[in-house]
Amino acid sequence: MKVELQLFASVREAVGAREVSLELADGATLTDLKSRLASDYPRLEPMLGTVVFAIDDEYVAFEERLHDGARVAVIPPVSGGASDEVDLDEGLFRVTTRVMDGDAQRLIKLVQRDEAGALNLFYGMVRNHHEGRAVERLEYEAHTTMALRQLRRVAEETKARFPDLSEVGIWHRIGMLEVGETSLLVAISSPHRQEAFGASLWCVDRIKQVVPVFKKEHWAGGSAWIAGHPVQPPTVTGVETL
Repeated sequence: MKVELQLFASVREAVGAREVSLELADGATLTDLKSRLASDYPRLEPMLGTVVFAIDDEYVAFEERLHDGARVAVIPPVSGGASDEVDLDEGLFRVTTRVMDGDAQRLIKLVQRDEAGALNLFYGMVRNHHEGRAVERLEYEAHTTMALRQLRRVAEETKARFPDLSEVGIWHRIGMLEVGETSLLVAISSPHRQEAFGASLWCVDRIKQVVPVFKKEHWAGGSAWIAGHPVQPPTVTGVETL
């Protein structure tokens, strides 16, 4: 059978292509696919201990059996290359290449509710240094449709963990960002401030764990993908809630 692979960030660079077709034995699992990738692409082997896979924009377990024509995304650790112009906008959830600086008031209006006495707004911004090195810019790449779905899921998880919340909105920018530009907006409304603050911290951490956004750091004379957070091994029905 033939499967089609979508490759991102460091995995894409190691293979030298965004998409690859492979012939596998009937009944092969994702574990078998990992072994095949290690054999065909030796540069990938050191990374395969931390990658996970997704089919139809959902994380799947390594025991999952593949079918002919399956389209499999190979997801390296997330850290949320160059992106074509993207603007997937569902109102509360957005993945975009467009500049978001100045957009915060729009997101605030989307999460405001009459019962909410508190609204917490988190800005994630590009800073000019990392581990003692001067940073010139950051480059974000994403599995865009899956990223949008995972933003929605993170919001659902956040509201389940903090049941008194009114609303959650999350916008993530991708593409090339300069120092000082906004990469992430998270807005949370709640009747009370304590829950709004706690939910904001948990939500941002969860985004960095499961949303397939990858970050490349550029500095004078070089660049490298930032080692992010390995995605938690998924269950059959999806990523386990921490």
